[in-house]
Amino acid sequence: MGLGIVLMDFLGEILDRVDDTGNFLHRALPPADDESESTLAKIDWYGDTYFNYLQMKRFLAEWHQLAQLAQLAQTPDEQALVAAVNGLAHRCQRDRGLLRFIGD
Repeated sequence: MGLGIVLMDFLGEILDRVDDTGNFLHRALPPADDESESTLAKIDWYGDTYFNYLQMKRFLAEWHQLAQLAQLAQTPDEQALVAAVNGLAHRCQRDRGLLRFIGD
């Protein structure tokens, strides 16, 4: 099972969710032992990782750098996942929410 990505409001209510059922992001994102300052490398594959709306500018910049994800995404499901996470991140930033990555 892959990551679940959830958009939450400031009260913790779930507004939207997308699941990486094919474990695509595990192949596409930087490894957890990456020692860079990459925000995306800080996603915990086995626990929960939260990003708030203040972190979305950097998150989105890195996500867009991984625009090659669209090239890596071979199937319509993978392409839809990349687009859905991008949409959740933009909503998080706009609506001052939380973006939660739920690991296994």
